[in-house]
Amino acid sequence: MNSTDLAFTSAVELAKLVRQRVVSPLELTKLYLDRIDRANGRLGAFFTVTSDRALTLATAQTETLAQTEDTRHLPPFFGVPISVKDLTPVEGIPCTRGAAVLRDRIPNSTAAVVAKLEGAGFNILGKTATSELGSMPFTEPPGFPPARNPWNLDYTPGGSSGGAAAAVAAGLCPVAHGSDGGGSVRGPAACCGLVGLKPSRGRISQAPAGEHLMGMATAGPLTRTVADAAAMLDVMSGYVTGDPYWLPQPKTSFLEAMQQSPPPLRAAVATEIPGWAIERQCRQAVEETATQLEASGHRVELACPDFRPLVEPFRQLFAAGVASTGMPPEVLSPVNRWLISQVGTVVDVLQAQAKLQMLARSIVAFFEEFDLLILPTYLHPTVRVGEWAQLPPEDVLDAVTNWILPCPPFNASGQPSIAVPSGFDDRGLPLSVQVVGKPGAEATLLQVAAQLERSQQWCQFRPPQTVL
Repeated sequence: MNSTDLAFTSAVELAKLVRQRVVSPLELTKLYLDRIDRANGRLGAFFTVTSDRALTLATAQTETLAQTEDTRHLPPFFGVPISVKDLTPVEGIPCTRGAAVLRDRIPNSTAAVVAKLEGAGFNILGKTATSELGSMPFTEPPGFPPARNPWNLDYTPGGSSGGAAAAVAAGLCPVAHGSDGGGSVRGPAACCGLVGLKPSRGRISQAPAGEHLMGMATAGPLTRTVADAAAMLDVMSGYVTGDPYWLPQPKTSFLEAMQQSPPPLRAAVATEIPGWAIERQCRQAVEETATQLEASGHRVELACPDFRPLVEPFRQLFAAGVASTGMPPEVLSPVNRWLISQVGTVVDVLQAQAKLQMLARSIVAFFEEFDLLILPTYLHPTVRVGEWAQLPPEDVLDAVTNWILPCPPFNASGQPSIAVPSGFDDRGLPLSVQVVGKPGAEATLLQVAAQLERSQQWCQFRPPQTVL
């Protein structure tokens, strides 16, 4: 296997190769750090590369491997590199949250989800680029180079986990940690031809932080394969003392469950969304996915909830989330300054939260008749870097809403949803379809995504810029 093929090997397979002593943790780490060194200047995928830290751990892991007779007892991802989104703190590594003023802020603690990843044997290569405070679905924070899409450097990899998606798509790391408060895992996955999973509310702990955005935000994996997404979810999930939301751990691991075929399911298919226009190629991707599901034995019907009432209360809560960071408006971008200015009184925010919760109930009730909802991840394909840079903030927010609309409803409802690749548009950029399931039904989603993966074989495709 050549070095490029090794870089694009799934994390689950890399873990096996390490156990079989085909490749060492140090060799893998050097491979990805070399690719980062050669490509990150063009991609802007990483804010911070932790070469010394990663090499020190990889050396220790390689020594441990040499002294271990039975490798079955090693952690599941022992020696496999990973990246962490720069909204999430890791002790000793700068955490900018996409704000240039925070470049020198170094946390003295690590988020629980990252501790779980490290406990599973992952080796952190660095912190990936995010939009300022994670508020936008493109990754162009002032004071940093914009993150770019490996399929075409003129286009965005999405946001706010844009750097994570660019890194995985370009083979700079096998898998990435991301987070999703309104589509920030699924959208970048869609832009970059990846699998992006937003788990159910309460599946992954926010510890040591408390509630954020009414529990709408959650960590999630960005991967090239469904198996990697399932295996990462196994590692990332689980209750931590004091969590305001939690789900019981499943009796069967997500990776094991994913390998089983689902029973025949009833799937709603949204080729139209009330009040919103779906771009032709995105609609065709949904139709083709529906055909594939029908061929796999599932029952398919045209149906979609009405998301229009959610837009305004979601905007209010999202603006409140930006304001709650405590960042002085004068150090932020015009869009975030404007968002903060739109926050009303405490009563306004609480009323918006109550309204959103009531509307979320109606979305979940839709799934009393259906097991799945198939809809585009975004309403149109990815946009150019800087496409909306000259617009007034209120126009930027309207443009964003008219792009990402299919994602935020399921942050509000707390349901699991997964973005999976679905071919390419006329420009050669990835298309994506989103599959949404009942609350807590990640295993079913992963099974269905695996069926689609087998029929489409999307892992065979690599961006042209990644052949270094």
